[in-house]
Amino acid sequence: MRIRSLGVIDDAVVELSPGFTAVTGETGAGKTMVVTSLGLLLGGRADAALVRVGEKAAVVEGRIAVGPHSPAAVRAEEAGAELDDGALLISRTISAEGRSRAHVGGRSVPASLLGELAEDLVAVHGQTDQQGLLRPARQRQALDRYAGDAVAGPLAEYATAYRRLREVSAELDELTTRARERAQEADLLRFGLDEIAAAEPRAGEDTELAAEAERLGHAEALASAASAAHGALAGNPEEPEGVDATALVAGASRALEAVRSHDPALAALGDRLTEIGILVADIAGELAGYADNLDADPLRLAAVEERRAVLAQLTRKYGGDISEVLAWAEQGAVRLAELDGDDDRIGELGRERDALRAELGQLAQALTDARSEAAERFAKAVTTELAELAMPHARVTVELRQSDDPDGIEVDGRTVAFGAHGADEVELLLAPHPGAPARPIAKGASGGELSRVMLAVEVVFAGSDPVPTYLFDEVDAGVGGKAAVEVGRRLARLAQSAQVVVVTHLPQVAAFADRQLLVEKTNDGAVTRSGVRVLEGEERVRELSRMLAGLEDSETARAHAEELLAAARTAR
Repeated sequence: MRIRSLGVIDDAVVELSPGFTAVTGETGAGKTMVVTSLGLLLGGRADAALVRVGEKAAVVEGRIAVGPHSPAAVRAEEAGAELDDGALLISRTISAEGRSRAHVGGRSVPASLLGELAEDLVAVHGQTDQQGLLRPARQRQALDRYAGDAVAGPLAEYATAYRRLREVSAELDELTTRARERAQEADLLRFGLDEIAAAEPRAGEDTELAAEAERLGHAEALASAASAAHGALAGNPEEPEGVDATALVAGASRALEAVRSHDPALAALGDRLTEIGILVADIAGELAGYADNLDADPLRLAAVEERRAVLAQLTRKYGGDISEVLAWAEQGAVRLAELDGDDDRIGELGRERDALRAELGQLAQALTDARSEAAERFAKAVTTELAELAMPHARVTVELRQSDDPDGIEVDGRTVAFGAHGADEVELLLAPHPGAPARPIAKGASGGELSRVMLAVEVVFAGSDPVPTYLFDEVDAGVGGKAAVEVGRRLARLAQSAQVVVVTHLPQVAAFADRQLLVEKTNDGAVTRSGVRVLEGEERVRELSRMLAGLEDSETARAHAEELLAAARTAR
């Protein structure tokens, strides 16, 4: 991470290695800002008070290695982000006015996306932390992962049946709650289909009748025009001296006949005149037939108009023309068949719903049995861990319970509420000492105890929880002596399967780290780029000496520091 203008940090780079990294330094040196910076990268709340006095904005940039098909990588790519050589580049900017901007993989994103990514990237635990495993839903998820295939198998079957039940129930509810609307729709469809069936329209009939009505309505004018045109083309018998087009064309053709052999061009014109003569004669014949066949029957016109009125009534209700009316009738018949079959469908869905609920009851019981077995093993393992963390009399239990619900499923003779993950509510309980009642871990432990409980839980879950990084902020508060050594030992054990970052004041914990970072201020009270350093060799011994005795050059403290480092290496 690179941190600029955040709290006491002016400009610093924090390099976190795989394994166990301890962050140490004097009180007020800015160690908590390292935790805060990581929190901002993972969607934490932006606060203008975090911006260094006199600066316009605070900026935190981070590079987080992710697998190409990990949930975090997939979610980031869905948001348009791009991976940079197997890593996500994330930045968060907070202005002095409190405005916040976030970027992932070169793409501007809402801060809420960072929170979604955090669920799969980092588990943060501190004195007042109330997230992660403090949430019952996360406790159930963690217990299911801890149980492995014993829960995964029935849970997958349960999830499939549960999704189908939701689909069936939604369809059944829709059918039963809309019974009146469906009956009204069926009545309207029947009326429309009967009306169309009674009229017996044909496709294109409306167009044909419109053309016939137009012709019948102007029969006299059409006959007169046809006769006049015929006379102009073929001549009028009552006017033997009259001139007609047929005679004129024939005369022109005869005029060219005698000389056409002398010029091909004139011969071609003569051929065209012959064709014109034939065409004029054909048209004249058709005009004569048209005039003879034209029916000016007013009764037929009345019948056509009456039929058009019937068809117009259909097109006003069911479509723009008769073709659309017929299409509506076809679709309406299909829909009516569906509506008429709803009663049968309701019966089928009801029987399927009952069968699914019975199946879910059996699967939920299998989940409860598998979770109960895993819960006993888990509770015993965490209790054993706590005994080594200065809580020898603490006892952790896992409570699995179901809530009665008359609309639920039957599990072990009870009708209980159920959800997407079964009928179990899972909650971790802690009895900190003999005689104390077991209470939810968030309420049954003090701040220091809570941190140790969470550490014990994380150690037990290591390997089953997919989160690759754990951040503990002063998890060792209230711990000293042998218990502090055990805290360091267990953090080192957790670091065998994940990246672990710990902000600590205890040298016993820091000695177990694979890498130790020192946060220190300059003389003007700022943490600069050189203010976050990796300690090695003599520098690490000096820092552990300071943590042990408050004196960097004390020979006794140095000897103790070297002894701590050697013991930690041996213990790991």
